[in-house]
Amino acid sequence: MSKGRTRVIQIPGQEFKKIGYRLIDQIAGFLDTIDQRPVTTGENAIQLQQLLGNDGLPEYGIAPDKVLSRATELLFGHSLLNGHPKFAGYITSAPAPLGALADLLAAIVNPNVGANILSPMATAIERQTIQWLAEFIGLPATYGGLLVSGGNMANFTAFLAARTVKAPQSIKEEGISNSSMKLTVYCPASTHTWIEKAVVLFGLGLRAIRWIALNGSNQMDNNKLEQTITEDLLNGYRPVMVIGTAGDVSTGAVDDLKGIAAICRKYDLWFHIDGAYGIPASVLPELKNLFEGVEEADSIALDPHKWLYSPLEAGCILVKNPGHLTATYSSHPVYYNFSNDAETAALNYYEYGFQNSRGFRALKVWTVLQQVGRMGYVSLIGEDIALSKLLFSLAAAHTELEAVSQHLSIATFRYIPKGYQAGSADHQIYLNQLNEALLNKLQVGGQLFLSNAIVNKKYCLRSCIVNFRSAEKDIRDIIKIVVIEGRLVHQSLTRKRKT
Repeated sequence: MSKGRTRVIQIPGQEFKKIGYRLIDQIAGFLDTIDQRPVTTGENAIQLQQLLGNDGLPEYGIAPDKVLSRATELLFGHSLLNGHPKFAGYITSAPAPLGALADLLAAIVNPNVGANILSPMATAIERQTIQWLAEFIGLPATYGGLLVSGGNMANFTAFLAARTVKAPQSIKEEGISNSSMKLTVYCPASTHTWIEKAVVLFGLGLRAIRWIALNGSNQMDNNKLEQTITEDLLNGYRPVMVIGTAGDVSTGAVDDLKGIAAICRKYDLWFHIDGAYGIPASVLPELKNLFEGVEEADSIALDPHKWLYSPLEAGCILVKNPGHLTATYSSHPVYYNFSNDAETAALNYYEYGFQNSRGFRALKVWTVLQQVGRMGYVSLIGEDIALSKLLFSLAAAHTELEAVSQHLSIATFRYIPKGYQAGSADHQIYLNQLNEALLNKLQVGGQLFLSNAIVNKKYCLRSCIVNFRSAEKDIRDIIKIVVIEGRLVHQSLTRKRKT
Protein backbone atom coordinates (compact mmCIF):
# COMPACT_ATOMS: atom_id res chain seq x y z
CA MET A 1 0.00 0.00 0.00
CA SER A 2 1.40 3.40 -1.01
CA LYS A 3 2.26 5.80 1.79
CA GLY A 4 1.64 8.87 -0.39
CA ARG A 5 -1.66 10.69 -0.83
CA THR A 6 -3.85 10.17 -3.89
CA ARG A 7 -3.17 13.19 -6.10
CA VAL A 8 -6.01 12.87 -8.59
CA ILE A 9 -7.38 16.33 -7.64
CA GLN A 10 -4.10 18.18 -8.09
CA ILE A 11 -3.02 19.71 -11.39
CA PRO A 12 0.72 20.22 -11.94
CA GLY A 13 1.81 23.79 -12.62
CA GLN A 14 2.60 23.36 -16.31
CA GLU A 15 -0.69 21.60 -17.01
CA PHE A 16 -2.58 24.22 -14.98
CA LYS A 17 -1.02 26.99 -17.07
CA LYS A 18 -1.88 25.19 -20.33
CA ILE A 19 -5.51 24.68 -19.33
CA GLY A 20 -5.79 28.16 -17.83
CA TYR A 21 -4.25 29.98 -20.81
CA ARG A 22 -6.58 28.13 -23.15
CA LEU A 23 -9.60 29.11 -21.05
CA ILE A 24 -8.53 32.76 -20.91
CA ASP A 25 -8.09 32.77 -24.71
CA GLN A 26 -11.59 31.35 -25.11
CA ILE A 27 -13.05 33.88 -22.69
CA ALA A 28 -11.34 36.75 -24.52
CA GLY A 29 -12.78 35.53 -27.81
CA PHE A 30 -16.21 35.19 -26.25
CA LEU A 31 -16.13 38.75 -24.91
CA ASP A 32 -14.93 40.14 -28.25
CA THR A 33 -17.81 38.48 -30.12
CA ILE A 34 -20.61 38.58 -27.55
CA ASP A 35 -22.57 41.11 -29.61
CA GLN A 36 -22.57 38.68 -32.56
CA ARG A 37 -24.15 35.89 -30.55
CA PRO A 38 -27.84 35.43 -29.75
CA VAL A 39 -28.83 36.82 -26.38
CA THR A 40 -30.27 33.38 -25.63
CA THR A 41 -30.75 30.15 -27.56
CA GLY A 42 -34.24 29.74 -26.13
CA GLU A 43 -33.77 26.04 -25.48
CA ASN A 44 -36.14 24.42 -23.03
CA ALA A 45 -35.24 22.30 -20.02
CA ILE A 46 -35.71 19.00 -21.89
CA GLN A 47 -33.36 20.09 -24.68
CA LEU A 48 -30.73 21.19 -22.19
CA GLN A 49 -31.00 17.90 -20.30
CA GLN A 50 -30.46 16.05 -23.58
CA LEU A 51 -27.28 18.05 -24.11
CA LEU A 52 -26.01 17.06 -20.67
CA GLY A 53 -27.09 13.45 -21.04
CA ASN A 54 -28.40 11.13 -18.36
CA ASP A 55 -25.23 9.35 -17.36
CA GLY A 56 -24.59 8.86 -13.68
CA LEU A 57 -21.60 10.24 -11.77
CA PRO A 58 -18.38 8.97 -13.40
CA GLU A 59 -16.89 6.02 -11.55
CA TYR A 60 -13.40 7.26 -12.34
CA GLY A 61 -12.16 10.77 -12.98
CA ILE A 62 -12.03 12.53 -16.34
CA ALA A 63 -9.02 14.60 -17.41
CA PRO A 64 -9.45 18.23 -16.24
CA ASP A 65 -8.83 19.73 -19.69
CA LYS A 66 -11.71 17.67 -21.09
CA VAL A 67 -14.03 18.60 -18.21
CA LEU A 68 -13.29 22.32 -18.57
CA SER A 69 -13.50 22.22 -22.37
CA ARG A 70 -16.99 20.72 -22.22
CA ALA A 71 -18.10 23.15 -19.53
CA THR A 72 -16.92 26.09 -21.65
CA GLU A 73 -18.78 24.79 -24.70
CA LEU A 74 -21.99 24.26 -22.74
CA LEU A 75 -21.95 27.68 -21.05
CA PHE A 76 -20.89 29.77 -24.04
CA GLY A 77 -23.31 28.03 -26.40
CA HIS A 78 -26.40 27.56 -24.24
CA SER A 79 -26.73 30.44 -21.76
CA LEU A 80 -28.71 33.65 -21.42
CA LEU A 81 -25.99 36.26 -21.93
CA ASN A 82 -26.68 39.15 -19.57
CA GLY A 83 -23.48 40.77 -20.81
CA HIS A 84 -24.97 41.06 -24.33
CA PRO A 85 -25.58 44.67 -25.43
CA LYS A 86 -29.24 43.85 -26.18
CA PHE A 87 -29.89 42.30 -22.78
CA ALA A 88 -32.09 44.82 -20.98
CA GLY A 89 -34.28 42.52 -18.94
CA TYR A 90 -33.78 41.88 -15.28
CA ILE A 91 -31.48 43.97 -13.13
CA THR A 92 -28.36 41.88 -13.65
CA SER A 93 -25.55 43.93 -15.11
CA ALA A 94 -22.98 43.08 -17.71
CA PRO A 95 -20.14 41.74 -15.52
CA ALA A 96 -16.88 43.66 -15.46
CA PRO A 97 -14.09 41.45 -16.88
CA LEU A 98 -11.68 42.54 -14.14
CA GLY A 99 -14.20 41.36 -11.56
CA ALA A 100 -14.24 37.92 -13.18
CA LEU A 101 -10.45 37.69 -12.94
CA ALA A 102 -10.66 38.81 -9.30
CA ASP A 103 -13.11 35.98 -8.62
CA LEU A 104 -10.55 33.51 -9.94
CA LEU A 105 -7.89 34.98 -7.70
CA ALA A 106 -10.20 34.90 -4.68
CA ALA A 107 -11.06 31.26 -5.33
CA ILE A 108 -7.41 30.24 -5.52
CA VAL A 109 -6.46 31.79 -2.17
CA ASN A 110 -9.88 30.64 -0.85
CA PRO A 111 -10.05 32.70 2.37
CA ASN A 112 -12.92 32.11 4.75
CA VAL A 113 -14.00 35.70 5.44
CA GLY A 114 -15.89 34.79 8.58
CA ALA A 115 -13.15 35.58 11.07
CA ASN A 116 -10.16 37.87 10.83
CA ILE A 117 -7.70 35.18 11.85
CA LEU A 118 -8.90 33.01 8.93
CA SER A 119 -8.75 35.81 6.37
CA PRO A 120 -6.60 38.74 7.51
CA MET A 121 -6.11 40.45 4.14
CA ALA A 122 -9.53 39.50 2.78
CA THR A 123 -11.17 40.94 5.90
CA ALA A 124 -9.22 44.19 5.52
CA ILE A 125 -10.21 44.43 1.84
CA GLU A 126 -13.88 43.80 2.62
CA ARG A 127 -13.80 46.47 5.31
CA GLN A 128 -12.31 48.97 2.85
CA THR A 129 -14.85 47.95 0.20
CA ILE A 130 -17.69 48.65 2.64
CA GLN A 131 -16.20 52.07 3.44
CA TRP A 132 -15.89 52.89 -0.26
CA LEU A 133 -19.47 51.82 -1.00
CA ALA A 134 -20.78 53.97 1.84
CA GLU A 135 -18.72 56.92 0.61
CA PHE A 136 -19.92 56.29 -2.94
CA ILE A 137 -23.57 56.90 -2.02
CA GLY A 138 -22.83 59.82 0.29
CA LEU A 139 -22.81 58.21 3.72
CA PRO A 140 -20.47 59.10 6.59
CA ALA A 141 -17.58 56.80 7.52
CA THR A 142 -19.42 55.60 10.62
CA TYR A 143 -21.61 53.25 8.56
CA GLY A 144 -20.56 49.61 8.54
CA GLY A 145 -21.81 46.42 6.98
CA LEU A 146 -20.83 43.41 4.94
CA LEU A 147 -21.06 41.77 1.53
CA VAL A 148 -23.81 39.18 1.01
CA SER A 149 -25.15 37.19 -1.92
CA GLY A 150 -27.69 39.73 -3.18
CA GLY A 151 -30.68 41.93 -2.48
CA ASN A 152 -32.77 39.37 -0.59
CA MET A 153 -29.99 38.63 1.88
CA ALA A 154 -29.05 42.29 2.26
CA ASN A 155 -32.64 43.21 3.08
CA PHE A 156 -33.08 40.19 5.37
CA THR A 157 -29.95 41.16 7.28
CA ALA A 158 -31.33 44.66 7.89
CA PHE A 159 -34.82 43.37 8.69
CA LEU A 160 -33.61 41.25 11.59
CA ALA A 161 -31.43 44.06 12.90
CA ALA A 162 -34.49 46.34 12.87
CA ARG A 163 -36.52 43.72 14.73
CA THR A 164 -33.78 43.36 17.34
CA VAL A 165 -33.58 47.11 17.95
CA LYS A 166 -37.23 48.18 17.71
CA ALA A 167 -39.19 45.16 18.93
CA PRO A 168 -39.54 44.27 22.62
CA GLN A 169 -36.18 43.21 24.06
CA SER A 170 -37.77 40.02 25.36
CA ILE A 171 -38.14 38.64 21.83
CA LYS A 172 -34.55 37.40 21.68
CA GLU A 173 -35.19 35.17 24.72
CA GLU A 174 -38.91 34.42 24.45
CA GLY A 175 -39.51 34.54 20.71
CA ILE A 176 -42.23 36.15 18.62
CA SER A 177 -44.91 33.66 19.65
CA ASN A 178 -44.65 34.73 23.28
CA SER A 179 -44.87 38.46 22.54
CA SER A 180 -48.12 40.28 23.08
CA MET A 181 -47.02 43.09 20.75
CA LYS A 182 -48.41 43.08 17.22
CA LEU A 183 -45.35 44.13 15.20
CA THR A 184 -45.96 45.93 11.91
CA VAL A 185 -43.79 47.04 9.00
CA TYR A 186 -44.61 49.60 6.30
CA CYS A 187 -43.60 49.65 2.64
CA PRO A 188 -44.79 50.92 -0.73
CA ALA A 189 -47.05 48.69 -2.79
CA SER A 190 -44.20 48.32 -5.28
CA THR A 191 -41.78 46.74 -2.79
CA HIS A 192 -39.87 43.67 -3.95
CA THR A 193 -41.14 40.30 -2.76
CA TRP A 194 -38.28 39.97 -0.26
CA ILE A 195 -40.48 41.66 2.36
CA GLU A 196 -43.07 38.89 2.13
CA LYS A 197 -40.35 36.28 2.60
CA ALA A 198 -38.95 38.22 5.56
CA VAL A 199 -42.15 38.47 7.58
CA VAL A 200 -42.91 34.79 7.00
CA LEU A 201 -39.41 33.48 7.71
CA PHE A 202 -38.80 35.71 10.74
CA GLY A 203 -42.07 35.19 12.54
CA LEU A 204 -44.14 38.34 11.99
CA GLY A 205 -46.50 36.87 9.39
CA LEU A 206 -47.95 38.37 6.23
CA ARG A 207 -50.55 40.37 8.15
CA ALA A 208 -47.72 42.41 9.65
CA ILE A 209 -47.14 44.17 6.31
CA ARG A 210 -48.86 47.46 5.63
CA TRP A 211 -48.78 47.99 1.87
CA ILE A 212 -48.90 51.75 1.31
CA ALA A 213 -50.48 52.99 -1.91
CA LEU A 214 -48.43 54.84 -4.52
CA ASN A 215 -48.93 58.41 -5.65
CA GLY A 216 -49.05 59.58 -9.25
CA SER A 217 -45.26 59.41 -9.49
CA ASN A 218 -45.12 55.73 -8.45
CA GLN A 219 -43.74 56.75 -5.05
CA MET A 220 -45.05 55.66 -1.67
CA ASP A 221 -47.74 58.11 -0.55
CA ASN A 222 -46.20 59.50 2.63
CA ASN A 223 -49.48 61.00 3.81
CA LYS A 224 -51.10 57.56 3.73
CA LEU A 225 -48.00 56.13 5.39
CA GLU A 226 -48.32 58.40 8.39
CA GLN A 227 -52.06 57.95 8.54
CA THR A 228 -51.65 54.15 8.64
CA ILE A 229 -49.00 54.35 11.37
CA THR A 230 -51.20 56.52 13.60
CA GLU A 231 -54.19 54.22 13.09
CA ASP A 232 -52.10 51.18 14.02
CA LEU A 233 -50.85 52.87 17.17
CA LEU A 234 -54.42 53.63 18.22
CA ASN A 235 -55.38 50.00 17.59
CA GLY A 236 -52.63 48.52 19.75
CA TYR A 237 -50.10 47.59 17.08
CA ARG A 238 -46.36 48.19 17.43
CA PRO A 239 -44.83 49.75 14.29
CA VAL A 240 -41.14 48.89 13.99
CA MET A 241 -39.89 49.59 10.48
CA VAL A 242 -40.55 51.62 7.32
CA ILE A 243 -39.04 50.57 4.00
CA GLY A 244 -38.37 53.15 1.33
CA THR A 245 -37.38 52.19 -2.18
CA ALA A 246 -34.56 53.80 -4.13
CA GLY A 247 -35.39 52.49 -7.58
CA ASP A 248 -38.32 50.06 -7.52
CA VAL A 249 -37.90 46.95 -9.64
CA SER A 250 -40.82 47.60 -11.99
CA THR A 251 -40.45 51.27 -12.91
CA GLY A 252 -37.27 52.56 -11.22
CA ALA A 253 -39.16 55.16 -9.16
CA VAL A 254 -37.45 56.58 -6.04
CA ASP A 255 -39.56 57.27 -2.96
CA ASP A 256 -39.49 60.59 -1.09
CA LEU A 257 -36.73 59.38 1.22
CA LYS A 258 -36.39 62.65 3.12
CA GLY A 259 -40.10 62.62 3.91
CA ILE A 260 -39.95 58.99 5.07
CA ALA A 261 -36.96 59.81 7.29
CA ALA A 262 -38.95 62.57 9.02
CA ILE A 263 -41.85 60.20 9.70
CA CYS A 264 -39.47 57.57 11.11
CA ARG A 265 -37.91 60.14 13.44
CA LYS A 266 -41.32 61.26 14.61
CA TYR A 267 -42.49 57.76 15.52
CA ASP A 268 -39.10 56.26 16.44
CA LEU A 269 -39.12 53.68 13.65
CA TRP A 270 -36.26 51.96 11.85
CA PHE A 271 -35.77 53.52 8.41
CA HIS A 272 -34.57 51.02 5.83
CA ILE A 273 -33.88 51.81 2.17
CA ASP A 274 -34.05 49.06 -0.42
CA GLY A 275 -31.60 50.56 -2.89
CA ALA A 276 -30.46 47.24 -4.33
CA TYR A 277 -30.90 48.57 -7.85
CA GLY A 278 -31.10 52.33 -7.85
CA ILE A 279 -28.97 53.76 -5.05
CA PRO A 280 -25.71 53.91 -7.10
CA ALA A 281 -27.37 56.59 -9.26
CA SER A 282 -27.02 58.94 -6.29
CA VAL A 283 -23.41 59.43 -7.44
CA LEU A 284 -24.71 61.65 -10.28
CA PRO A 285 -24.66 65.32 -9.20
CA GLU A 286 -27.85 66.06 -11.10
CA LEU A 287 -29.72 63.36 -9.14
CA LYS A 288 -28.52 64.41 -5.69
CA ASN A 289 -31.89 65.93 -4.74
CA LEU A 290 -33.73 62.77 -5.82
CA PHE A 291 -31.87 60.76 -3.17
CA GLU A 292 -31.97 63.37 -0.40
CA GLY A 293 -32.52 61.65 2.94
CA VAL A 294 -30.27 58.65 2.25
CA GLU A 295 -27.88 59.67 5.02
CA GLU A 296 -30.71 59.40 7.58
CA ALA A 297 -31.37 55.71 6.90
CA ASP A 298 -30.67 53.16 9.62
CA SER A 299 -29.85 50.62 6.91
CA ILE A 300 -29.43 50.53 3.14
CA ALA A 301 -29.31 47.55 0.79
CA LEU A 302 -27.40 47.87 -2.46
CA ASP A 303 -26.19 45.29 -4.97
CA PRO A 304 -22.81 45.82 -6.67
CA HIS A 305 -23.81 43.06 -9.10
CA LYS A 306 -26.54 45.35 -10.36
CA TRP A 307 -25.48 48.91 -11.19
CA LEU A 308 -21.81 48.67 -10.23
CA TYR A 309 -21.27 45.96 -12.87
CA SER A 310 -19.80 43.35 -10.53
CA PRO A 311 -20.11 39.67 -11.42
CA LEU A 312 -22.62 37.73 -9.35
CA GLU A 313 -22.86 37.25 -6.38
CA ALA A 314 -22.31 40.62 -4.72
CA GLY A 315 -24.91 42.26 -2.51
CA CYS A 316 -24.23 44.66 0.35
CA ILE A 317 -25.92 45.87 3.51
CA LEU A 318 -24.86 49.15 5.13
CA VAL A 319 -25.96 50.02 8.68
CA LYS A 320 -25.68 53.35 10.46
CA ASN A 321 -24.75 51.67 13.74
CA PRO A 322 -22.81 48.45 13.07
CA GLY A 323 -23.35 47.51 16.70
CA HIS A 324 -26.94 46.69 15.77
CA LEU A 325 -25.62 43.91 13.52
CA THR A 326 -23.49 42.36 16.24
CA ALA A 327 -26.39 42.67 18.70
CA THR A 328 -28.43 40.61 16.25
CA TYR A 329 -25.97 38.04 14.93
CA SER A 330 -22.98 37.70 17.24
CA SER A 331 -22.41 34.52 19.21
CA HIS A 332 -19.36 33.13 21.01
CA PRO A 333 -19.43 29.35 21.34
CA VAL A 334 -16.51 27.69 23.11
CA TYR A 335 -15.24 26.15 19.89
CA TYR A 336 -14.61 29.60 18.31
CA ASN A 337 -11.14 30.93 18.95
CA PHE A 338 -11.81 34.14 17.02
CA SER A 339 -11.29 36.71 19.76
CA ASN A 340 -10.91 40.34 18.77
CA ASP A 341 -7.59 42.03 19.38
CA ALA A 342 -8.56 45.48 20.66
CA GLU A 343 -5.21 46.95 19.70
CA THR A 344 -5.58 46.05 16.01
CA ALA A 345 -9.39 46.40 15.86
CA ALA A 346 -9.79 43.00 14.19
CA LEU A 347 -13.22 42.43 12.65
CA ASN A 348 -15.00 39.08 12.49
CA TYR A 349 -17.68 39.21 9.81
CA TYR A 350 -19.51 36.15 11.12
CA GLU A 351 -20.82 38.52 13.81
CA TYR A 352 -22.38 40.82 11.21
CA GLY A 353 -24.76 38.49 9.39
CA PHE A 354 -26.14 35.01 8.76
CA GLN A 355 -23.04 33.22 7.52
CA ASN A 356 -20.13 31.81 9.46
CA SER A 357 -18.17 30.50 6.48
CA ARG A 358 -18.11 33.26 3.89
CA GLY A 359 -16.51 33.52 0.47
CA PHE A 360 -14.35 36.46 -0.57
CA ARG A 361 -17.04 38.40 -2.47
CA ALA A 362 -15.41 41.75 -1.81
CA LEU A 363 -12.38 41.28 -4.07
CA LYS A 364 -14.28 41.58 -7.36
CA VAL A 365 -16.07 44.69 -6.09
CA TRP A 366 -12.88 46.22 -4.66
CA THR A 367 -10.92 45.75 -7.90
CA VAL A 368 -13.63 47.18 -10.18
CA LEU A 369 -14.29 50.16 -7.92
CA GLN A 370 -10.62 51.07 -8.35
CA GLN A 371 -10.55 50.40 -12.10
CA VAL A 372 -13.60 52.57 -12.80
CA GLY A 373 -13.38 55.22 -10.07
CA ARG A 374 -16.12 57.62 -9.02
CA MET A 375 -16.04 59.67 -12.22
CA GLY A 376 -16.05 56.53 -14.36
CA TYR A 377 -19.26 55.45 -12.66
CA VAL A 378 -20.73 58.91 -13.13
CA SER A 379 -20.20 58.44 -16.86
CA LEU A 380 -21.35 54.82 -17.09
CA ILE A 381 -24.48 55.22 -14.98
CA GLY A 382 -25.32 58.49 -16.71
CA GLU A 383 -25.01 56.81 -20.11
CA ASP A 384 -27.33 53.97 -19.04
CA ILE A 385 -29.93 56.52 -17.95
CA ALA A 386 -29.56 58.45 -21.21
CA LEU A 387 -30.12 55.26 -23.22
CA SER A 388 -33.25 54.50 -21.20
CA LYS A 389 -34.58 57.98 -21.89
CA LEU A 390 -33.82 57.52 -25.58
CA LEU A 391 -35.81 54.28 -25.67
CA PHE A 392 -38.72 56.00 -23.94
CA SER A 393 -38.68 58.91 -26.38
CA LEU A 394 -38.47 56.60 -29.41
CA ALA A 395 -41.41 54.59 -28.08
CA ALA A 396 -43.39 57.79 -27.49
CA ALA A 397 -42.74 58.92 -31.06
CA HIS A 398 -43.69 55.61 -32.68
CA THR A 399 -47.25 55.14 -33.93
CA GLU A 400 -47.34 51.48 -32.81
CA LEU A 401 -45.88 51.92 -29.34
CA GLU A 402 -47.06 53.52 -26.15
CA ALA A 403 -44.44 54.91 -23.76
CA VAL A 404 -45.71 54.31 -20.21
CA SER A 405 -43.04 55.23 -17.65
CA GLN A 406 -39.36 56.12 -17.30
CA HIS A 407 -37.30 56.41 -14.11
CA LEU A 408 -33.53 56.03 -13.71
CA SER A 409 -32.54 53.42 -16.32
CA ILE A 410 -35.91 51.64 -16.50
CA ALA A 411 -38.41 52.38 -19.26
CA THR A 412 -41.76 50.66 -19.74
CA PHE A 413 -43.77 50.66 -22.94
CA ARG A 414 -46.14 48.45 -24.89
CA TYR A 415 -47.03 47.52 -28.43
CA ILE A 416 -50.37 48.75 -29.80
CA PRO A 417 -51.30 47.66 -33.33
CA LYS A 418 -51.59 50.44 -35.86
CA GLY A 419 -55.06 51.95 -35.88
CA TYR A 420 -56.10 50.02 -32.77
CA GLN A 421 -58.25 51.88 -30.27
CA ALA A 422 -57.19 51.22 -26.67
CA GLY A 423 -60.20 52.78 -24.99
CA SER A 424 -62.60 49.98 -24.05
CA ALA A 425 -62.08 47.39 -21.28
CA ASP A 426 -62.08 44.55 -23.83
CA HIS A 427 -59.39 46.29 -25.84
CA GLN A 428 -57.27 46.75 -22.72
CA ILE A 429 -57.58 43.05 -21.92
CA TYR A 430 -56.50 42.19 -25.45
CA LEU A 431 -53.54 44.58 -25.33
CA ASN A 432 -52.37 42.95 -22.11
CA GLN A 433 -52.65 39.51 -23.72
CA LEU A 434 -50.87 40.74 -26.83
CA ASN A 435 -47.95 42.25 -24.96
CA GLU A 436 -47.56 39.22 -22.71
CA ALA A 437 -47.45 36.96 -25.78
CA LEU A 438 -45.02 39.35 -27.43
CA LEU A 439 -42.71 39.32 -24.41
CA ASN A 440 -42.76 35.53 -24.26
CA LYS A 441 -41.75 35.38 -27.92
CA LEU A 442 -39.01 37.98 -27.51
CA GLN A 443 -37.51 36.24 -24.50
CA VAL A 444 -36.80 33.03 -26.42
CA GLY A 445 -36.10 34.60 -29.81
CA GLY A 446 -32.48 35.50 -29.11
CA GLN A 447 -32.54 38.96 -30.71
CA LEU A 448 -32.99 40.84 -27.42
CA PHE A 449 -34.16 40.24 -23.88
CA LEU A 450 -36.70 42.40 -22.05
CA SER A 451 -38.85 41.72 -18.99
CA ASN A 452 -42.33 42.85 -17.98
CA ALA A 453 -44.02 45.26 -15.59
CA ILE A 454 -47.63 45.97 -14.71
CA VAL A 455 -48.07 49.75 -14.63
CA ASN A 456 -51.55 51.21 -14.07
CA LYS A 457 -53.02 47.78 -14.95
CA LYS A 458 -51.17 47.80 -18.27
CA TYR A 459 -48.97 44.81 -19.13
CA CYS A 460 -45.80 46.50 -20.33
CA LEU A 461 -42.50 45.57 -21.86
CA ARG A 462 -39.79 46.65 -19.44
CA SER A 463 -36.27 47.66 -20.38
CA CYS A 464 -33.67 48.03 -17.64
CA ILE A 465 -30.24 49.14 -18.82
CA VAL A 466 -27.36 48.37 -16.47
CA ASN A 467 -25.05 47.37 -19.26
CA PHE A 468 -21.79 49.08 -20.23
CA ARG A 469 -21.91 47.38 -23.65
CA SER A 470 -25.29 48.80 -24.70
CA ALA A 471 -25.19 51.68 -27.18
CA GLU A 472 -27.61 53.90 -29.10
CA LYS A 473 -27.70 51.42 -32.00
CA ASP A 474 -28.91 48.67 -29.66
CA ILE A 475 -31.75 50.89 -28.40
CA ARG A 476 -32.89 51.70 -31.92
CA ASP A 477 -32.65 48.01 -32.84
CA ILE A 478 -34.80 47.10 -29.82
CA ILE A 479 -37.55 49.44 -31.04
CA LYS A 480 -37.44 47.96 -34.55
CA ILE A 481 -37.47 44.36 -33.31
CA VAL A 482 -40.37 44.96 -30.91
CA VAL A 483 -42.49 46.52 -33.65
CA ILE A 484 -41.74 43.79 -36.20
CA GLU A 485 -42.42 40.98 -33.73
CA GLY A 486 -45.44 42.82 -32.32
CA ARG A 487 -47.06 42.87 -35.75
CA LEU A 488 -46.47 39.13 -36.18
CA VAL A 489 -47.88 38.28 -32.74
CA HIS A 490 -50.94 40.49 -33.37
CA GLN A 491 -51.57 38.75 -36.71
CA SER A 492 -51.27 35.37 -35.04
CA LEU A 493 -53.65 36.25 -32.20
CA THR A 494 -56.14 37.82 -34.61
CA ARG A 495 -56.23 34.63 -36.70
CA LYS A 496 -56.82 32.51 -33.59
CA ARG A 497 -59.66 34.75 -32.46
CA LYS A 498 -61.39 34.36 -35.85
CA THR A 499 -61.18 30.58 -35.87
